[in-house]
Amino acid sequence: MKKSMIIAIGSLLCFFSYACNKMKDDDDIRPPVEEHLAARSLTRAMEITDSALGAYFTGSGMTMARYYNPHTNRRSDEIGSIWMYTSAIEAVTAILHALEAEKEHGDASRYNAHFDRYEAELMKLYDAADFYLGTFTLTSYTGTNEWTVYGVHRANSKGAARVEGVENVYDDQMWLIREFLQAYKVTGNNLFLEKAEYLTAYVLDGWDCTFDANGNEIGGIPWGPGYVTKHACSNGPMVSPLVWLHELYKGKSDEVTHHYIDPADRRTRKAVQMSKGEYYLMFAEKIYEWQKQHLLRNDGVYDDMMGGCTPGSPQLEQIDGVNYRRGITCRDRVGPAITYNSGTMLSGAADLYRATGNDKYRADGSVLADASFSYFAKKGANLPDYYTFDISGFRNWFNGVLMRGYVDFYPAYQGTETYIDAFQKNLDYAYEHFLHNGFLPTNLLVGWNRDRGKNDTEGMFTFAFAAEYAVLSRYELTK
Repeated sequence: MKKSMIIAIGSLLCFFSYACNKMKDDDDIRPPVEEHLAARSLTRAMEITDSALGAYFTGSGMTMARYYNPHTNRRSDEIGSIWMYTSAIEAVTAILHALEAEKEHGDASRYNAHFDRYEAELMKLYDAADFYLGTFTLTSYTGTNEWTVYGVHRANSKGAARVEGVENVYDDQMWLIREFLQAYKVTGNNLFLEKAEYLTAYVLDGWDCTFDANGNEIGGIPWGPGYVTKHACSNGPMVSPLVWLHELYKGKSDEVTHHYIDPADRRTRKAVQMSKGEYYLMFAEKIYEWQKQHLLRNDGVYDDMMGGCTPGSPQLEQIDGVNYRRGITCRDRVGPAITYNSGTMLSGAADLYRATGNDKYRADGSVLADASFSYFAKKGANLPDYYTFDISGFRNWFNGVLMRGYVDFYPAYQGTETYIDAFQKNLDYAYEHFLHNGFLPTNLLVGWNRDRGKNDTEGMFTFAFAAEYAVLSRYELTK
């Protein structure tokens, strides 16, 4: 046998043998099963997303139906809210990140074939989101300003949405900030960064910077400008985006105006220029600490909100002849514990630990990861060796936020691998047993209703499943 043939055969054997990888540097060891799993998950994310984009959206304005039944091919007349709409942006952005990760790990074929296509879909979604935009004037804790933000409901023309009072909420802006920053990271398009920073300014304008009787800043962000209750969902989701902004501006000269109340007299409104890097990190830590102090339960997971507030509705007060929003004191922690409220804090702890190196965030996150899986995951409830998560209400989407928290925290605590695997198994079981015309059922472990007409599927659930698959693909490649 020729020497060249012997070398070739030996090279092939080495390529297919995991044992041969032991001779390489640890960073180069990626078992074939993991590579295969990553590729498979991305394929499924793309398939589900492509099916959903075609089913839920109509017209050049990308009107999103809330429901679609893949068994009857009918979409609902009800239009999705901006929160539901954001789920589509999340899925597309997650796929872009997964395609980039696949390229960085040696296979650029799908990146070259599909990245531009999904980037174009992302831009269509970004542009059509303007149907949810509206403008109003808001008097906050530090001043009165005009804002153009996203309303809950879609208007018939761009920029004409109702956004005053309860017609917009801070958490909707937060989910968009998160996705716009992720879009900026993967595309480099400054449109996303500019919009994310504008919405961040609006959200932080909602921070209750008034003081209690003891001279402590009250803190917390209410659900929206028309509410007084302060929710986990209107605080926790903002921590990670603030850390990402800190990381983007760390060491740079860019500045932002910080509006606050002078603690000396607890009345005078002041403004000071701050480094963006320092400003964003300061608020990330303040919001994280507020939620931990007020909403963390004894069993280690997070409650839903602070209620029993005084005053019971938004009110104004005059200081030196100028109107400001009156501070809100809430006394009652209100449940239930919901997966996404722990998930956002888990992601926040991961990002704060990476940015600051403060071990308290790693300690917090490790305890929260274990406690949340113990609380929310029920083994064998539907199938032996599978974990069931509550899917009532909007919890299918909420559960995806918890999964993302486990993925985000994995670099600091590898114990989340088991928890992440539970989500992978549930998705794979549903895909392999129940996939129908590119759609998964609401109940991943039970399947479709036998009555074909009763299989209306929330658009945000379908996009959540696709986003989870894309996040899992990237996780497998990078862990």
